[in-house]
Amino acid sequence: MLREVDLIACEDTRRTRALLSHFDIHTPTVSYFEHNKLARGPQLLRRLTEGASVALVTDAGTPGISDPGFLLVRDARAAGIDVVPVPGPSAVVTALSGAGVPADRFVFDGFLPVKPGKRLNRLKALRELETTIVLYESPHRIVAALEAIAEVFGETEIVVARELTKQFEEIVTAAPAAHLERLRANAPRGEFVVVIPRA
Repeated sequence: MLREVDLIACEDTRRTRALLSHFDIHTPTVSYFEHNKLARGPQLLRRLTEGASVALVTDAGTPGISDPGFLLVRDARAAGIDVVPVPGPSAVVTALSGAGVPADRFVFDGFLPVKPGKRLNRLKALRELETTIVLYESPHRIVAALEAIAEVFGETEIVVARELTKQFEEIVTAAPAAHLERLRANAPRGEFVVVIPRA
C-alpha cells in the first residue's frame, strides 16, 4: 500500500524514511504532526481533493489514537473522501492483552493533564467509573503521574508498560510506590502505558 500511494504523511520523515528504505519504498513523504497540523492539514486535504492518494502513518501506534491524525481523517471524511483504515499496532490493546487484568470493559483516557490539580481531578473522576483505566504518559511526566495515581488509588497494584513491541519492552505489575522507586532509580525512557485494573 505504501508503494501505491502518491504521498505519505508522517510524524517524523526521518524515522519513516528509514523504515521505507528498509523495504525499498520510495514514495515521497511530508511531515504531519502536532506542531504543524493546522498548516499542513489543509495542504494535504487539497491534494486529496485533487485526486491524490495519501497514506497517514505515525512513529508508533495507530494514527488518530491520541494523535493529531484524527483531524485530517475528520476533514477528509467531511469532504467526501474515502478513508481506508489499515489495522495496526495499538499500545492500548497491546498493554491490555499483556496486563492480565479485566478488559471486558475499559476506559482509555489518553494523556493525563499536565497541571497537578487538573491531573488529580481527572483521576478522581476516572476512579468513579469502576472500570479498568488505560492511560498514556511521557517519560518526562510518568513520575508525577504515578504520584497522583498513588494519591487517588492508594496502593492498588497497577501495570506500567514501556516501549511496547520494541526491543526494550517492559510490562511490570506493582504498587505505585514500587514503580516510583524503580523509575526514580533509573531515568525513565520511552513511551509509557499505565493500566489501572477495575476495583
